Amino acid sequence: MLGAVPLTLVRDLISNNNSLAWFFIQELSKNLGGSDTRIVNLTQKHIRGRLAEALIVLLDNYGYEEDGATLKIYMAREDLANLSNMTTSNAIRTLSTFVTERLVVVDGRRIKIINEPMLRKISKYG
Repeated sequence: MLGAVPLTLVRDLISNNNSLAWFFIQELSKNLGGSDTRIVNLTQKHIRGRLAEALIVLLDNYGYEEDGATLKIYMAREDLANLSNMTTSNAIRTLSTFVTERLVVVDGRRIKIINEPMLRKISKYG
């Protein structure tokens, strides 16, 4: 069950506990750094790199199904395009290219990653 903690209590805890304050500073810094990297990637990478990165992010966050290749999350092309900061038609074309290159297999909303190392390489340099 989720609940809310009064802000005054949080302020008191942080004010009286340096370790807790440093913990929050470090976590917020990591989150901000990750967001900054994501923004740069979405605005400066080529389309292939953005789509590959989106697939890797989904893999890293949701993992594989029991077959060890299919992503545990099913996404519409439009959602995948939004995650990659591109039009739906560009996402569909790029995903089709990945299928042709035997990087992934697509079955409706299910995506099976066939060549994870190459997908990570495209994500990193793309």
